[in-house]
Amino acid sequence: MHTIKAVQRLHLWLETGDGMLLGLGRIQLLELVEELGSLNKAASAMGMSYRAAWGRMKQTETVIGEPLVERSGPKKGFRLTPLGHDLVQLFRVWHKDVEAFAVARAKELFPWPTEPYNEEHPKAPSSS
Repeated sequence: MHTIKAVQRLHLWLETGDGMLLGLGRIQLLELVEELGSLNKAASAMGMSYRAAWGRMKQTETVIGEPLVERSGPKKGFRLTPLGHDLVQLFRVWHKDVEAFAVARAKELFPWPTEPYNEEHPKAPSSS
């Protein structure tokens, strides 16, 4: 038997009867809007159209009932609202907590080492 090094991948999201609330993709989009100051640049960095990014953002804002991004000035550009910042942080904490539990449990149950997925330095190929 060969040596196996498992990398755990989790797909976590929150939804309501009204639609998608938050998921990792939307959190990454919000983080990129904050970093790049532009929804268009954030969408491009994620390999999606501006229209798709705008639609996802608007869907989440509609479900929440409050904006997550706002214009950053008279020119085109966006930044996160205080709620947008809070939700990014809260989602990241929740994801980290769930992931830590899941990795620990996998280590208890399976006979091979299991590590969490690292977004910046993936150790396993994507199955997209």
